[in-house]
Amino acid sequence: MSKIRDAFEKGEGVLRLAPVFVPRRFSSAGQRLRLHPDDYYALGTARGSIKERWFSSVIAAMNGPLAPADEGMSYVDPTGRIEDRFLFRDAVAELGADIIGPELKAKYGTWPMYSKFFDFNAPLFLHLHLREEDARRVGRKGKPEAYYFPPQLNNHPGLFPHTYFGFDPDMTRDEVRARLALYRQTDNRVTELSRAYRIQLGTGWYTPPGVVHAPGSYLTYEPQWNSDVNSVYENIVNHEVYPYEFLVENCPEESKEDLDYVMSLMDWEANVDPSYRKTYFRPPLVASESEQHVEKWVVYATGYIAAKELTVHPGASVTIRDAAAYGCVLTQGHGKVGVFDAETATMLRYGQLSADEYFVSEKAARAGLTIVNLSKVEPLVMLKHFGPNAGDPSIG
Repeated sequence: MSKIRDAFEKGEGVLRLAPVFVPRRFSSAGQRLRLHPDDYYALGTARGSIKERWFSSVIAAMNGPLAPADEGMSYVDPTGRIEDRFLFRDAVAELGADIIGPELKAKYGTWPMYSKFFDFNAPLFLHLHLREEDARRVGRKGKPEAYYFPPQLNNHPGLFPHTYFGFDPDMTRDEVRARLALYRQTDNRVTELSRAYRIQLGTGWYTPPGVVHAPGSYLTYEPQWNSDVNSVYENIVNHEVYPYEFLVENCPEESKEDLDYVMSLMDWEANVDPSYRKTYFRPPLVASESEQHVEKWVVYATGYIAAKELTVHPGASVTIRDAAAYGCVLTQGHGKVGVFDAETATMLRYGQLSADEYFVSEKAARAGLTIVNLSKVEPLVMLKHFGPNAGDPSIG
């Protein structure tokens, strides 16, 4: 389509994206998405409050029968007029290797990941995301994901700024199964078998599929694979009851009453890893640094997804080269992103356009994208999310 090619060429290989907000039926919003306070129920109370903002997404949210078909999907904003938007998915389909590069196009056929801001005021239920082989049985994809906790969006910690990961190494499968057997009867208190870590701003974690986790109440930047598939192991959280369907909604029909099958969704050895923090904690690693900037890897060594945090100092300009295509969002400051005037959102109305989110093609990333900080007093900070070919460092 000519309008897609026109936008791509005018942006010199960079597309500006429109904000995408996603409601969830469960829990309470942390209200740190920089959305107007009147708009957290913009889609009506039946949909629940808005708790997420999605980035660089070519997939829809798995969000129940009331959700529109494009919920969670990113749109390109080529002109600053809402009526001119088009789906990012269509742009990827039209531009192919020109935007995501030949490697991702050949291997996946599309952009294979997305990211989000996850914004809950209370901790989420203990749950896992399915591994590829288990997800395939129900026509879905597995879901590895990672977390980074950006200081700029965490003016308050919510009710429980700790995250549960896996099970205590002393736990047995039988003990976990016994808690799942209580799902329809009473509070199964399955987190009594887990272990929690206090969230440290400016750091992150990798959570592979098959590992149970109950994310804490800080706003989280969450790069992840193109999937929205899970199994919820905890039935009551903060006095909110979750139905049995949450446990088995991604099981084959004949296995929905089979707790042994549900248990098989776990990667047991990863869940009881005695060195869990050493294995999956991700402190930031400096990727490059100069008088003008510092860039850190904040998600790395996953095999699927990666992310960086770029800080450009006040009044500075820097050209950054990357190995692969990426999506990005500003969390602080204003200036220029390539040819675009860019500014961090401070308060958006639902449905409003913004100038804080972009997608950078592989060619533009490799040639080098120039970021200019036009503030004399505050840094410009950008989070950048990549697929599996970012060239991120390994561990060990």
